[in-house]
Amino acid sequence: MNFEKGVELIVDKLTGWWVIMVKMLPNFLLACIVLFLFFLTAKWIRNVSCRVLMKVSKSDSIAALMSAIIYSLVIIIGLMTSLNIMNLDKTVSSLLAGVGIIGLALGFAFQDLTANFIAGAFMAFKRPFEVGHKIETNGFIGKIDHIHLRSTTMITDAGLYVIIPNKDIFQKPIINYSHSQKRRVELEFALLSSVDLSYAEGVVRRALGKIESDNPISDIRFYFTAIDDPKVKLSVSFQIDNKVPNGFMTTRHKAIVAIYKAFGDSKIVKIATPEEPKADSGTDKKAQATSK
Repeated sequence: MNFEKGVELIVDKLTGWWVIMVKMLPNFLLACIVLFLFFLTAKWIRNVSCRVLMKVSKSDSIAALMSAIIYSLVIIIGLMTSLNIMNLDKTVSSLLAGVGIIGLALGFAFQDLTANFIAGAFMAFKRPFEVGHKIETNGFIGKIDHIHLRSTTMITDAGLYVIIPNKDIFQKPIINYSHSQKRRVELEFALLSSVDLSYAEGVVRRALGKIESDNPISDIRFYFTAIDDPKVKLSVSFQIDNKVPNGFMTTRHKAIVAIYKAFGDSKIVKIATPEEPKADSGTDKKAQATSK
């Protein structure tokens, strides 16, 4: 092969590429226009979906995440459509296969993280609780301080900040005390079997009725539950307004004090009165010697 033949082959190859490029130029321009339109559409859909999701979920993080996902999906569809216009079907298939493999690998690698995000998204739409609600879950009781996509922050009654993964909250029972208009306070204790039980019941009911509180007591229920000689076990419960701040702890405290005092006044139980400490005899003798 001489030099002229090689140059001729190169020129033929370049000419062929040029012809293909000229033929593909309208498709390329059309693909660019389509991609640009998809880009504008994606931005508009992202803004609209963000506003709608904010109204539905009332969560900035959820709205931003979901609108970003929708935006990315529209852009991907636009890219695939543009490639199809340019007759790059094999490229589209390769991209789809690559995206699938990458998605599968990331799903296995970040399985727990993905589960927490999905649980956070479901909780944002279902809203089993909101910021400020007092709940019990995973062995913790406290007020919700912040709800993130991955985790939820709670402040316990002891003032401790507890961060719980959303997957654990989503998969386990939740007690939302803030959703309950009323709440029952239950007290259990025992009395000697020698005590008149009807009289003891009357003492308890009168004691509860005299409690002065911003959270009134109602629907008092009194039950003897078991005989454990020489004692009789009993259970007392009453209903309070659950919307009063710290109402449960305060009312339970006052009820225990009132019942215990009533038992002491009625001689049902013997309450020892603490005596004042006596002065040390050695100190008295020293004082007398000094005065002399």
